[in-house]
Amino acid sequence: MSSKMRVRFAPSPTGDPHVGNIRTAIFDWLLARRHGGDFIVRIEDTDQKRAVDGTSEVIIEALKWLGIDWDEGPGVGGPHAPYRQSQRLALYQDAADKLLREGFAYKCYCSAERPDAARKTRSKGESGSDCRCRNLIDAERQALAANGDATAVRFKMPTDGTTTVNDLIRGDVTFENRLVDDFVMLKSDGFPTYHLAHMIDDRAMGITHVLRGEEWLPSAPRHLRLYEAMGWQPPLFAHLPIILASDRSKLSKRHGATALLDYRRMGYLPHALLNFLTLIGWSLDDKTELFTRDELIANFSIERISKASAIFNTDKLDWMNGHYIREMSAADLADALLDFWSAYPPPEIAELPDRGLALRIAPLVQERLKTLRDAAPLVAFLFKDEIEYDAADLVQRGMDAAGTRQSLAAARDGLAALPAFTEDPIEALLRDMAKQRGMKAGQLFGALRVATTGQRVAPPLFQSMEVQGRERSLSLIEAAIERLVSV
Repeated sequence: MSSKMRVRFAPSPTGDPHVGNIRTAIFDWLLARRHGGDFIVRIEDTDQKRAVDGTSEVIIEALKWLGIDWDEGPGVGGPHAPYRQSQRLALYQDAADKLLREGFAYKCYCSAERPDAARKTRSKGESGSDCRCRNLIDAERQALAANGDATAVRFKMPTDGTTTVNDLIRGDVTFENRLVDDFVMLKSDGFPTYHLAHMIDDRAMGITHVLRGEEWLPSAPRHLRLYEAMGWQPPLFAHLPIILASDRSKLSKRHGATALLDYRRMGYLPHALLNFLTLIGWSLDDKTELFTRDELIANFSIERISKASAIFNTDKLDWMNGHYIREMSAADLADALLDFWSAYPPPEIAELPDRGLALRIAPLVQERLKTLRDAAPLVAFLFKDEIEYDAADLVQRGMDAAGTRQSLAAARDGLAALPAFTEDPIEALLRDMAKQRGMKAGQLFGALRVATTGQRVAPPLFQSMEVQGRERSLSLIEAAIERLVSV
């Protein structure tokens, strides 16, 4: 085994990568970068029946979006290419042949359904060696082989004793061998199962640490016995806590998005998601939650990974994403909004604004955003020729239609004469005007907000008017005065 730390992320292209998959990739990547090791990406596509076209590309896209790079793998190459298991079948066949020759495996002539049915009916505590083919005599085996039926290859698990898995997170976990199935390692179609393929590739690629979900812990005795049969030293294993929804049920689509790139579509920033997913099952201490990329790398360790299941808290993700949005420069936020609107055109914006307008929009919405998707509804008024609203919304509490008309007319005249139509002079004028007219500032501002945006909740009024410009603002106020005639 290599003295240099080498870890791998080995997803199956059976669907879009979800947050659990990508959390594993993040942990692998952070561990490698923390220790100056290598991070390898490998596509485990031996389950041909469940493979989904295009999924491998989506997996790569998700990693790149998060800023995760790799030292070997698709698009990068490396000394252990190819990095797709369907292109490495000869290696698995050779390993299966070796195990057959040395008596650690046997050919199985059963239908695919029979062992599964036996497993379902087996009593608690009964031996896991439920395949009759294990004990066939030579004559029986020759007769079955003569039929030309497709055969699988099963590994011969010990029928007594125990296997202890030394897990870097959970310590020693011991399993009774008699309760572990004689599992299929090479299917009748010539493709290996995960159990055989990942071990052969991990050995060939010099993997030193295997991080994977805790659902694989019951399979670990199988893998250790395979390593033993091949005469190889196994890598170190760490089984990560599963991710649960806030109600502590298994995270699923009914709790919202679970596919990683869905969060991009929902307007989350890649670094916010990287930071957030790292904290699902790992922590530095009981208080630090915000990390730069370099800080995550510098502080990550397996020792700080929790044994307990971790909760996916969407409220916390929203808070974290909002924090990182507020930390962006106006220019960076403008660029992020333009990129987001270009990729996912919002219905509120018919035509993508130029960068100059985006630079003026960014400060308007920055303090109010949890996600990039929140921005378009807030600034929809900037992209409408006519603003629709109920005229009654112009009349604020404690006001009547006539008084509101008079106040809007005064505001129109004052704004028309204002030497500089910018945020601070606009605010000074309107605050003084409200005071002189014996109004609450909120009454005048509320009427103007509806008049100029059509929204009760909108970005800061004075900044919004500056962005709209004097001519459009005055036109909208005039239209509001006319609407009040009928109220």
